[in-house]
Amino acid sequence: MSGLSKIERDAVDAAGAAPMLSQVEAWATVNSGTRNLAGLATMAGLLSDAFARLPGDLTLVEAAPVESVGSDGLVSTLEHGRHLHLTVRPDAALRMLFTGHMDTVYPADHAFQSLRWQDDGTLNGPGVADMKGGLAVMLASLAAVEASPLAPRIGYDVVINSDEETGSFSSAALLARAAHGKIAALTYEPALADGTLAGARGGTGNFSILVRGRSAHAGRNPEDGRNAVLAAADVAVRLSKLRSPTLAVNPARMEGGGPNNVVPDLAVLRVNFRPATLDEIARAQSQIDAVVAAVAAEHDVRIAVHGGFNRPPKPIDAGAARLFDLVKASGSDLGLDIAWKATGGVCDGNNIAAAGVPVVDTMGVRGGAIHSADEFMIPDSLAERAALSAITILRIAEGRL
Repeated sequence: MSGLSKIERDAVDAAGAAPMLSQVEAWATVNSGTRNLAGLATMAGLLSDAFARLPGDLTLVEAAPVESVGSDGLVSTLEHGRHLHLTVRPDAALRMLFTGHMDTVYPADHAFQSLRWQDDGTLNGPGVADMKGGLAVMLASLAAVEASPLAPRIGYDVVINSDEETGSFSSAALLARAAHGKIAALTYEPALADGTLAGARGGTGNFSILVRGRSAHAGRNPEDGRNAVLAAADVAVRLSKLRSPTLAVNPARMEGGGPNNVVPDLAVLRVNFRPATLDEIARAQSQIDAVVAAVAAEHDVRIAVHGGFNRPPKPIDAGAARLFDLVKASGSDLGLDIAWKATGGVCDGNNIAAAGVPVVDTMGVRGGAIHSADEFMIPDSLAERAALSAITILRIAEGRL
């Protein structure tokens, strides 16, 4: 650490002394699956208590309404947990954004609920890497920065949402507002076990396509019916033909139909798109509209499209490259070799980049097997990654970005 200043060395020591492991162990025992509102409320309370050690204005923000289409074709509003929002020194000349999520992919009735130390020294448990470990790293690094004489130079917002794992639909507007005017952002998704960070990311869009036809007797007067399942299948096939090297299309599920002797009057098609570029989003949206119009006319059915492209692609532009270079240099002075690679996964980093803010979105712990019962965190990476964040933030405060 010979390349560090005394201020930076002090911050590294302060970050490393934070009770990160005990926080992860406590937080990971709380089931906070995205649909577990009671668990999310408990988690929001724990995080509010923990982040209250930082200065500023902390609030729990009510989730925005989110539309959901059921298999019965009914459109309803999904409830979500509240999102934590902390604002510190909003009038500072330099301002940053730090984000994470309190929800996990494990529902309240999932078998994976407990922590287990493994023979290799890693901690196995729900959300330990994705991303309760990352939340502990974020808090430790910010507390270390606050103890530094450089703290008054920088202001920041912290957003910890409750719905990242299902697309951040209820927190997207909050993230966009918080990103406004920021010089850079750090998000605390886990790095790979070897420390590699995510670079460029593709985008994603999720759609529920609701088809309404007309029922009739399948034997006596089928010509009077309008087969919604057949029309939905036609939509699926036509959309699948939009695939290209820069656009993946996955018609993933179809719901509808009924008895064999009834022409089905309802079908719901679920489709996921993975665009690599903004141009592909525009092309896909235009083609979705065209396909729906053509199928509706040909099959004489009514079709409604719900959903959208909720995570635009995240390229490595010039601003992002400068931020990555700063993180890499900070890591080098800590004895870390920071590398990154493109990934097909998506996260809130996509939304932040779309707001025009450079972001590194895998500043959390090293770990792996996320979204499975084998999820693990490497405990030594808590202090390591908190130090990396603290040094990066301090150098941004010094105007080195």
